[in-house]
Amino acid sequence: MFSAFSSIDYHSMRASTPAEIAVKRLKGIGEVLSGLDIAAIHTQDDMAHALWTLDTADKCVRVILTEFRSAWTTDIVREANRLIDLIEAARDEVSGYRGGNRVLS
Repeated sequence: MFSAFSSIDYHSMRASTPAEIAVKRLKGIGEVLSGLDIAAIHTQDDMAHALWTLDTADKCVRVILTEFRSAWTTDIVREANRLIDLIEAARDEVSGYRGGNRVLS
């Protein structure tokens, strides 16, 4: 499992403001990504699926930022930037498999 996602805080919180809703959605994306197991990539299809998951997550984060633009708070921006950084790191790790670091069937 990609260890950067394992430290995500999964407190269930009751969202009552747009900012809280945005943060809750961002944390949900992080929760989904925490299940991404990069060590389990063995085939080109596995790699394609992992990259698709990361790309979709990245798009979702950016949609949330757009949707809640008027409600931006430090928490929203911090959580979004953290997820984007983690997605990029995971994408780099997955893409490294393509560069010959690991043979895929």
